[in-house]
Amino acid sequence: MIASLMMYRRPELAQAHARYWALIRRHLKAAGMDSPEALSQDAEEFSVWKHPGLVLSQTCGMPYRMWLHDGVQLVGTPDYGLADCPAGYYRSAVVVRADDPRMQVAAFEDAVFAYNQTFSQSGYAAPYRHLKPAGFWFGNRLHTGGHLESARAVATGRADIASLDAVTWRLVRRYEPFAAGLRVLDWTIPTPGLPLITARGNDPALVFGAVERAIAELDAENRSRLGIEGIVRIPEDEYLKIRDPDGYRDRVGV
Repeated sequence: MIASLMMYRRPELAQAHARYWALIRRHLKAAGMDSPEALSQDAEEFSVWKHPGLVLSQTCGMPYRMWLHDGVQLVGTPDYGLADCPAGYYRSAVVVRADDPRMQVAAFEDAVFAYNQTFSQSGYAAPYRHLKPAGFWFGNRLHTGGHLESARAVATGRADIASLDAVTWRLVRRYEPFAAGLRVLDWTIPTPGLPLITARGNDPALVFGAVERAIAELDAENRSRLGIEGIVRIPEDEYLKIRDPDGYRDRVGV
């Protein structure tokens, strides 16, 4: 068995995630479902998402629609109460340095774009679609491996622009002093947020209920730290109909 909620992990949130998981686990046990005592927060993400004994994890919308949806079950989507987004949806903050004089995304055509992964909905696919009307995609790109490092790359001048999911941007502003040197240039359109998944053979309704009750019972301080307001059901089709960057599936052999 394995469980992980690694997508928004930070050292400052370790205790909040542990408490959240303890509540989920208690309700899973009450419903007759076994689960690991602790979260595997440092495990490689795809090894978790594809684990045959997966109890619960949170993935990104792009890996879900490209590689995972046929092999896992969709549990639900946490609602982070994000501004200008329907419940359970999120969007990306397109960030630049606060002192950069350019005020339109189109002015960054020759800039260095920092991105976490090419299979990230918020860090790559969303800004790609956002820029389609402008008629270009960044030719100069810096792969950072994570949203936090993308933000840091912009702040330190290694890159000029990045796209960060709104929850991560909220956490960066809360915990990273360098965030004071960044500003939001633009926002992408809302899309379904990071879904919770479980392995085939598990009861997703049972897991949904355990998560829902855990959120309701989480104390106000830890709920505020994690930013979770609830969990909603977004149909699988809403994830699968989101468009990938042009030609992406051909390049990765999907």
